Amino acid sequence: MATTTKSSLVKEEHYVYSHITKIPGVCGGKATIDGRRVRVMDVVVLQQQGETPEQILEAYDFLNLAQIYAALSYYYENPEEIDAQLNADEERDARFEREKTEFLKHRTSSSSQ
Repeated sequence: MATTTKSSLVKEEHYVYSHITKIPGVCGGKATIDGRRVRVMDVVVLQQQGETPEQILEAYDFLNLAQIYAALSYYYENPEEIDAQLNADEERDARFEREKTEFLKHRTSSSSQ
């Protein structure tokens, strides 16, 4: 698969789609753009927030438009995979917020005694 990458970690067998790699130990083995540590799900979130591919490119100016479109294309061909990752991240974030709130509540009540 044709790609432009500067990482020596990226090998041909890591490519699962044009410009999309899955490398064990890089971003948890999730689908990334050319091993760049930009996950497909990061691009998808920006698109879901209403950003165009050109606007996403402004956020990731070290990528090119073909890589952005490849990430979106990969998502549309594998929505279950990426949606599951997005849901897991949302659940992790919610759990963190609950634990933080509990910790701060406990800390505040302990310090006021």
